[in-house]
Amino acid sequence: MNHPFEYEKVLASIAGGLLLLLCGCQGLVGQPEGPASLQSIHHIIFMLQENRSFDHYFGKLPQYWQANGYPAQALDAMPADASNPSFDGTSTVSTYHLATVCIENLSPSWNESHVDWNRYDPTSSTPTMDGYVYNAAKFARNPPPGQGKMFDIDGLRAIGYYAANDLNYYYFMASNFATSDRWFSPVMTRSQANHLYEYAATSAGHVYEPVSPLTNQTIFGLLEDAGISWKIYETDPGASYVYYFQPFASQHAANIVPVSEYLTDLANGTLPAVALIEGGYDSGRDEHPQNNVQTGAADTAVLINALMDSRSWEDSVFILTWDEGGGVYDHVPPIPAVNPDGIPPSDLLPHDICSKPGGANCDFNSTGFRLPLIVISPFARKNYVSHTPADYTAILKLIETRFDLKPLTKRDAAQMDMTEFFDFQNIPWSVPPIPPQQNTDGVCDFTKLR
Repeated sequence: MNHPFEYEKVLASIAGGLLLLLCGCQGLVGQPEGPASLQSIHHIIFMLQENRSFDHYFGKLPQYWQANGYPAQALDAMPADASNPSFDGTSTVSTYHLATVCIENLSPSWNESHVDWNRYDPTSSTPTMDGYVYNAAKFARNPPPGQGKMFDIDGLRAIGYYAANDLNYYYFMASNFATSDRWFSPVMTRSQANHLYEYAATSAGHVYEPVSPLTNQTIFGLLEDAGISWKIYETDPGASYVYYFQPFASQHAANIVPVSEYLTDLANGTLPAVALIEGGYDSGRDEHPQNNVQTGAADTAVLINALMDSRSWEDSVFILTWDEGGGVYDHVPPIPAVNPDGIPPSDLLPHDICSKPGGANCDFNSTGFRLPLIVISPFARKNYVSHTPADYTAILKLIETRFDLKPLTKRDAAQMDMTEFFDFQNIPWSVPPIPPQQNTDGVCDFTKLR
């Protein structure tokens, strides 16, 4: 069976080559006329893959830099002695390089995330970051209905990590362009609530999946009201988080299109001002732990490479991040955050952590866990690492700043606007680098973690 994106990739490559020939290579990858500024960015593209922490993906970046001649710089990477207590608490489990490109599921939901924060006192103001292995083992020993038998009953998968050979494309892109070691998900819970923040800078009180439509404003509603073009490109049909927002989604079905249209828009020069790419949540291309991470990374590489090969490269930014930590280890605790709208958690069950008032991390006043980030653009600073604390509602702040839109909530209003990631004077990547092809030779085997 052919790779799902191979046909589109070939078409995009041919179209890009024809454009270069017809235009004599002028104005396609050269720097824009006149002094560059934030207004020189005409297309903001962002994409969230699934359930990975910074240490789990990029904890070994310094070793990659040293081995490949990148400039040494500060990065809060995985400590050499990083570890977690074992499930029974009688020993210590150290981090290790995973031998498999997929691992069994973990739970990053509200209760488990608070236990990750502090295993023995989940609402304490002191994050000990010692509950990852415990949670992973507990999930495997008592899997939810439909999950089936699980092998890793000791929770060792939670403390494993990937390195440069596993994720060679991401390591190259994060090292050449811009990244951050203080980039967090918005809230300490599972994917659905975090994706609501991606759209609306709030989950409207939800820590679990909403069971009724949400009517609050989204970034796409702001863009629509301002007459600014936008699209949501779906990797899998009907798998966008925009459908939680009704009647907005139903009223704007023409803006929700297949991801193949993204490649067509790049080839035709018809990319909208703001675009969200929804990952392959149903087709196993979203990098969720149980899926082959290299397959997901290879598909994402197709999307990014298509931009770098297109006429839209000269005035675009592609922001790649992940939706939440996924229950895998990171040593940096979540940070204090602004409650977006004063709404407390509204769907907690009586047995849930924080179901009773009080607790240091119970009222949307903390971010979620630290995430990987890659900011890709001709304007992206070379070999840049941001140390400014932010959650990914900063992407919304960037959009709002660029297009003069009001904040959605107090949360996005409090974020940095991401301009520190860019160098508009020198335009570092007017000609983009040539990245490696993502490795796809890893073995996916739940039973062989080491």
